[in-house]
Amino acid sequence: MPVILRCFSLILLLALLLQMGCEKTPALRPLAADAVVLAFGDSLTYGTGAPAGASYPDVLAATLGHKVVNAGIPGEISETGLARLPEVLDAVQPQLVILCHGGNDFLQQRSSQQVAANLRAMVDLCRAAGAEVILIAVPQFGLMAKTHPLYAEVAQEKGVPCANEILHDLLTDPALKSDPIHPNAAGYRQLAQAVAQLYMQASGDRR
Repeated sequence: MPVILRCFSLILLLALLLQMGCEKTPALRPLAADAVVLAFGDSLTYGTGAPAGASYPDVLAATLGHKVVNAGIPGEISETGLARLPEVLDAVQPQLVILCHGGNDFLQQRSSQQVAANLRAMVDLCRAAGAEVILIAVPQFGLMAKTHPLYAEVAQEKGVPCANEILHDLLTDPALKSDPIHPNAAGYRQLAQAVAQLYMQASGDRR
């Protein structure tokens, strides 16, 4: 093989390896036997659109075999969530926080930059309390319902795993949603499964 082609091949291989490294899921510690998981957010965490007991935190608890505290408040914006989070962290003392916030900000056409700043601050609060974080990305509600890029940016900046497309996928499937912005029970079950898979991938927990 000519030297130029060999060098070009090596450059392509190096670029591929670097890309793979950048896309690697950030690591999480496996949950301790007595660990508590905190699901923090708004109506998507609360379980609006599904019967009692069918929210994604309920399904996640059964999947992981750990207590999952549902701290979702319908209608909450990320600024209010940020103010509420310290008290919840102190009461629950979780090892892992599943953070899903920002949808109501988008509905109210609030600043995406402020949403990102609030999410960064929430990740910092969780870590200061000794908890790790998984971020769930929320779509920009509308005809296309694309996932807002701020979630991938915050996740990369903070080094946290991010379920970046699951809500987009659920909310573009009529069979998996109860209304334009909320999954139904089947949708929440798939959301819980996606979060569980992301946790196991990041922690190496093969249970």
